[in-house]
Amino acid sequence: MLGYTITQWLFGILSFLSIMFGLMVVFSRNPVNSVLYLVMTFFCIAGHYLLLNAQFLAVVHIVVYAGAIMVLFLFVIMLMDLNQENEPQKAWLIKLIAGIAGGMLLFVLVGSLKGSEQLGLAQYGSSQIGTVKNLGKVLFSEFLFPFEIASILLLAALVGSIMIGKKDIK
Repeated sequence: MLGYTITQWLFGILSFLSIMFGLMVVFSRNPVNSVLYLVMTFFCIAGHYLLLNAQFLAVVHIVVYAGAIMVLFLFVIMLMDLNQENEPQKAWLIKLIAGIAGGMLLFVLVGSLKGSEQLGLAQYGSSQIGTVKNLGKVLFSEFLFPFEIASILLLAALVGSIMIGKKDIK
């Protein structure tokens, strides 16, 4: 107990909270509550990114997932009329098959992560590896051409979607 650092305590607390919020996502009967628990899970995962010194990844994770995608999910769920009378019930055989498939997936994931200590995945890297400054330096020096190609591709996709969605004025 005395040898633990604050980082290890934060990791344990964030891990516990993310697992609890994840379970609440699965077992919640109300879909709106389930989406809100998923947002809280995303905040806990962003806390893990901060502990790994990946500030840019944490901010992007919050903005993209918790900010944009979950808001869209929430709007879709609220626009759909999810009444219990309209919802078809699944057969017990389908639930059993889903449980067995989930258990097999868990078994494969645990088996694949079992030998991660020999691969060197648990070693610590540089303390400046996930900062925005270093990411910008690498992005605009080594990967400038692919970055510009990706921006042109996104611009073409934006113009194409506007042209497809535009009504013809006659």
